[in-house]
Amino acid sequence: MTIAVGDKLPDLKLKERTPDGPADVSTAELFGGKRVVLFAVPGAFTPTCSLNHLPGYLENRDAILAKGVDDIVVVAVNDQHVMGAWATSTGGAGKLRFIADWDAAFTKALGMDIDLSAGTLGVRSKRYSMLVEDGVVKTLNVEESPGQATVSAAAAMIEQL
Repeated sequence: MTIAVGDKLPDLKLKERTPDGPADVSTAELFGGKRVVLFAVPGAFTPTCSLNHLPGYLENRDAILAKGVDDIVVVAVNDQHVMGAWATSTGGAGKLRFIADWDAAFTKALGMDIDLSAGTLGVRSKRYSMLVEDGVVKTLNVEESPGQATVSAAAAMIEQL
């Protein structure tokens, strides 16, 4: 089953690289009592993710936060070390939360997994964005193709806020 508007996000543990090392972070901590923009990418350092999707959210960070959003979270089926390196290399560290769904448990629980083995990527996340309020999905934008970042782009999210 795929997550839908009105559904509550599952209560799971994800990973985040912190200055003190890898840390568990729960979905309750990320989304509980907050208004959060979440966007997912098939993989850190991949072309569309690094050249199009992530830069839009970094460039529009202040505009998104100005619309009453508490945090912006990017999630990918990568480990916390890769996500931390991606945050550092893109200048996104400290601006967005780079969350690792290292075993795809969150992605699978949302029904957002996609098998990209033909492209040597294995099981990854579909590209999507959502507005989450206190753990409940308020808007959901899923791309038709993992190589596109239009309906899930920052500009589209700003219009929905």
